[in-house]
Amino acid sequence: QVQLVESGGGLVQPGGSLRLSCAASGIIFSIHVMGWYRQAPGKQRELVATITSGGSTNYGDSVKGRFTISRDNAKKTVYLQMDSLKPEDTAVYYCNRRNPYYSGSQSGPNYWGQGTQVTVSS
Repeated sequence: QVQLVESGGGLVQPGGSLRLSCAASGIIFSIHVMGWYRQAPGKQRELVATITSGGSTNYGDSVKGRFTISRDNAKKTVYLQMDSLKPEDTAVYYCNRRNPYYSGSQSGPNYWGQGTQVTVSS
């Protein structure tokens, strides 16, 4: 059974930090591209960051220089360190996996975590 379970969300003041975690099970974690996406109320889901099996990273423009994605293949976990948080970072953050060796659809629910709420407010 494939599971992606996020944790670490919460309420933080502007300028503060949070660290999100996403623990994976039921997959060969090391081969997957792992990512974080977010969705704010009334907005489309957007890319936050991705990391390949080799550690190459990619960030959305709005978080570059403030967020850092990392992974621990032994723990089957991907992390998102969020610093200098702004109110506009408020959203539900979702963990995502993508198998680069699979050519079929990867949009189903077992490619996403359940989401964790991040609220940046004073």
